[in-house]
Amino acid sequence: MTSTTPVNPSRPATIGGVPGAPRTSRAAELADRAVGGLHNAPIELKAPFTGLTTATLPQATEHEVRAAFERAREAQRAWARRPVRERARVLRHLHDLVLDKQAEALDLIQIEAGKSRLDAFDEISATALVAAYYGKHGPGILAPRRVAGVLPLLTKAGQLHHPKGVVGVISPWNYPLALTAMDVLPALLAGNTVVQKPDNQTALSALWLHELACAAGLPPQAWQIVLGRGSQIGDALVEEPDYVCFTGSTPTGKRLAGRIAQRLTGYSLELGGKNPMLVLPDADVSKAAAGAVAACFSSAGQLCVSVERIYVHDSIAEEFIAAFARRTEALRLGGTLDYGTDMGSLTSTGQLRAVSAHVDDARAQGATVVTGGKARPDIGPLFYEPTILTGVPETARVFAEETFGPVVSVYRYSNVDDAVERANDTEFGLNASVWSRDGKRGWEIAARLRAGTVNVNEGYAATFGTVGLPMGGMKESGVGRRNGAEGLLKYTESQSIAVQRGMRLRPFPGMPPRIWTTLMTLGMRLLARLPRR
Repeated sequence: MTSTTPVNPSRPATIGGVPGAPRTSRAAELADRAVGGLHNAPIELKAPFTGLTTATLPQATEHEVRAAFERAREAQRAWARRPVRERARVLRHLHDLVLDKQAEALDLIQIEAGKSRLDAFDEISATALVAAYYGKHGPGILAPRRVAGVLPLLTKAGQLHHPKGVVGVISPWNYPLALTAMDVLPALLAGNTVVQKPDNQTALSALWLHELACAAGLPPQAWQIVLGRGSQIGDALVEEPDYVCFTGSTPTGKRLAGRIAQRLTGYSLELGGKNPMLVLPDADVSKAAAGAVAACFSSAGQLCVSVERIYVHDSIAEEFIAAFARRTEALRLGGTLDYGTDMGSLTSTGQLRAVSAHVDDARAQGATVVTGGKARPDIGPLFYEPTILTGVPETARVFAEETFGPVVSVYRYSNVDDAVERANDTEFGLNASVWSRDGKRGWEIAARLRAGTVNVNEGYAATFGTVGLPMGGMKESGVGRRNGAEGLLKYTESQSIAVQRGMRLRPFPGMPPRIWTTLMTLGMRLLARLPRR
């Protein structure tokens, strides 16, 4: 596979951490937006491309985090009183600012997460789409809703949506801008305030979006960002919010859910995945192979909806594997701050160790490495080649465990029903992909897969980019949904109000109950037969 030099000396970045990208005060400006840091020692972050220092970040104490929640609770009252259309205007303005100022964010995401520039742009587009969707459709979703009352004309009934209060958002390192937007923006639109803890490694992306949101008209106290390790500030993040939104591993999500449940507080969790791709016998092999490259190796596979298992029919397996391998080997690896590379690096040494361990274990147990299979320190400290495995035994760790890296296992099948069963044979259920020339057939197979999102003739981008659709996991891949109406209404308390006029819902004075119940029974029969409006 093609590699490139790890830097682009022709155009400097706006944040330090990459040779040719001089350190400026910009990282410090963004870091200053974080809450706290008066008592804990700051930490230095390293750029995945090079291992050089990216920024110095303050670390909040538990007391400082609890104080942030107090300020957020005070600010929430004024923010919720603003008309929802005024809150929506902030999001629409933010949409424009994100697109206008994307060059800086692209540098930022690449340097702190290690992505290729095209993968970084996916975060720009996702953020803009979320801001536009909720800025446009959010007021309608939150609008009071009239409902047919129990007695037509006499019972006026409706539903209101009130904000939860203060929402705690715990964000991961892998999609720092997009997942911040998907979780924070609908919470704000619903009238909540937010205290967010992004991962230290990619905190600058969240701080950048916070800066733009304030420029778009958001009161700074309505969204506060705290930095620190969960072991030090985790108690406050669980005990203070009125609702918790968490994205991360399944074991951590389970522990959080147990603690949050003790307070009877709502939560949503997006957790792990071992996402399958089914290539049906009638699939266009060339398109499926190209789609598999994007589905498996975007963001170096560090994507919750990334494909890690491919099931391909015997009749086209050899052709598909060969085409897939050719396209994978043509990927350009590198850390340039431009569109000259196809895949960046892993984000941390922990991820590099995990990916290497999965591949080494599979190889030791007899799996075949079709292509890839090794680290590339000649390009940068955390680069790992995109890797295709075949013949993976069920005893190998990579068979069932989430790898979260540029590694995919290819399996053959002869019967589509068997492929569906094998795809569903996992504790996870986040995303899946089906490839077929027949869209109707693809839809039918997709409906049989136990995953929260399923894409036909795409890996993940079709559902990921369709912000009007809910996104989330089944089984141990999570609870709740982000995006769509569900992703907004989860941040609200639903309230039902009914006004009864005239006739009471009990017998008239002096009327025997038997006559009353007979009349009500007749009335319910008639109402059930009225045409729906």
